[in-house]
Parts: sequence; C-alpha cells; structure tokens
Amino acid sequence: MKIVFVVYNEVYHPRIMDLLGKASVDYFTRWEQVQGKGHETLAHLGTRSFPGLNSVMMIAFKEQEALDKLIVEIESVNSGITRLDDKVRLFQIPLERVV
Repeated sequence: MKIVFVVYNEVYHPRIMDLLGKASVDYFTRWEQVQGKGHETLAHLGTRSFPGLNSVMMIAFKEQEALDKLIVEIESVNSGITRLDDKVRLFQIPLERVV
C-alpha cells in the first residue's frame, strides 16, 4: 500500500478533480489554503508579497495500478504547465496500515 500527497496551486482545483476522475480515484482527504515553498519555487503564503495558496490531497492506494494511473494523469497535466511554480507535485511514501 502507498499513500501520496498531491500538492497544487488552489487555482488548479477543478483540473485536479478532473484528473482524479480520469484516474478513477474518488477518495481523498483535502486541505485548503496551505502555505509553503518548494525547492526552486516561489513561496505561496497568501500575502501581497507571496500571493497564492496551495491545496493538498492525501490519497491512500491499495492497488499500484490506480496510483500509476494518477501519476500518468499528473504528468500529462504538468506537461502543459510552463511555470515550475505551478506544476502539480506528488509525494509518495509507504503506507503500513489503515485502521
């Protein structure tokens, strides 16, 4: 099992929901108005100096095939995004147990 965190600029939420549908993923937990800064990107702090905020989705996968579909969809979306700051990020880690 794996768990992923998908981090994206909030303006892309409709696009993210669409790609989840294409990957047949209808389960997630979402955090809105998340502040942060990635490697080699500008900060998203919701301030005048650093406008914009992120959202984070946590998704647990039992089957690798579903995760692979999501990764393909994210790579497809990212290919159309030119600014590094706006790319969708997926962080994957092992998931040992769901209770």
